[in-house]
Amino acid sequence: MRTRRIAIGVAVVTVSAAAVLFGGLLHDGGHAGAAPPRTIGAQQAALESGFSSGNTDSLVQDLQLRLRSHRDDVTLWSLLGLAYEQRARETGDPAWYPKAGGALARALALDPHDPVATSGLASLELSRHRFRDALELGRRARALAPDSARNLGVVGDALVELGRYPAAFAAFDRMVQTKPSLASYARYSYARELKGDRAGAVRWMTAAVDAAGAQPEPRAWALVQLGKLYWSSGRSERAAVEYRRALQVFPRYVYALDGLAQVWAARGQLNRAIALERQAVESVPLPQFVGSLGDLYRVAGKPTLAQRQYATITAIERLLRANGVRTDLEATLFDVDHGVALSSVASRARRARIERPSIDGDDVLAWALARTGRCAEARAYSKRALRLGTKDAAKYFHRGMIEGCLGRPGAARAWFARALETNPHFSLIWAPVARKALR
Repeated sequence: MRTRRIAIGVAVVTVSAAAVLFGGLLHDGGHAGAAPPRTIGAQQAALESGFSSGNTDSLVQDLQLRLRSHRDDVTLWSLLGLAYEQRARETGDPAWYPKAGGALARALALDPHDPVATSGLASLELSRHRFRDALELGRRARALAPDSARNLGVVGDALVELGRYPAAFAAFDRMVQTKPSLASYARYSYARELKGDRAGAVRWMTAAVDAAGAQPEPRAWALVQLGKLYWSSGRSERAAVEYRRALQVFPRYVYALDGLAQVWAARGQLNRAIALERQAVESVPLPQFVGSLGDLYRVAGKPTLAQRQYATITAIERLLRANGVRTDLEATLFDVDHGVALSSVASRARRARIERPSIDGDDVLAWALARTGRCAEARAYSKRALRLGTKDAAKYFHRGMIEGCLGRPGAARAWFARALETNPHFSLIWAPVARKALR
């Protein structure tokens, strides 16, 4: 599935959908040696953007120090909560989430109507994949601050994950109208992508790149998203151009390293791909990077190293769950793809879909059912997964496997061909299966 996510929070595992728009995750602690923004307003704007504008660790210490003598300052507690969320994005460490929740809860205990704390809790729940809670809090924040474009984004993100697409797209429309910006253009791009309008998605993400201006991290983030759009449509060389542009403006940017690793793997240069993916993993050990590294080792004929990476994912998922992050859908997809615990995978996929009744929830359940031989039921969910017209090679491949399971070889070949035409390198593991089926 596609690795791009739209929403404010930490990226957790590879599933196409909305769960991370801004990744301030992209380096440890912000720009080394940079001073935190001096004014409260500048601090709030920087933290709400989702991108680091300074040394976040220093900012956290500064806020903690000020709170020692201003224990009832709602604004300081709200900012500390947002700063803790930023640390989670920067480090990939979910242990910052409970700290963020505690600080924001303290702010709301002092002032139940504080819009910054309410919005901060909404974005925290997005990060933890608690989308119904995020939606409720996002709507509450919007009522408290109706002119805030940020809250429209939070609401739209949650609605996407809950499969309420018309309402989500309407929220993104209003967001663009309220405040044309990188954040609103990127979400509008994602809406176009979900609807199958690749050209429109590229056009709006290009606008997001332009809106980022000369800001290094925001511009790098938007360039990577643009690269992913090209990658998912089979234009790997153009994707590589965007990833390199991202690294020029923001060296060692982990998402750009991950993207380039995929490009080198597509060229058959596995050693180069492994080296780049290892850099990403060593910088921020997100499960999608670790899983990709494991798959690279697998296709490179290094099963022991692959299994070590897969075992690491299990450990990371336990850590995420311990800190309140729901990873059911992501973990189930990984297990289905890698043949892990297939006897229980369908029931787990059903539970995950209840929490995430989106096209991705439908697709993961369809794939789980297909892998366990319940292909007639799988076909119904596959149809739902494709209902928006999204051009997703992995979803096309899953449908092909389902048709083959149902004894429809012609239909299976057609779906495999469609997957490979969309993106010939959609999966290190499964693209070769599709190619073999078409020989």
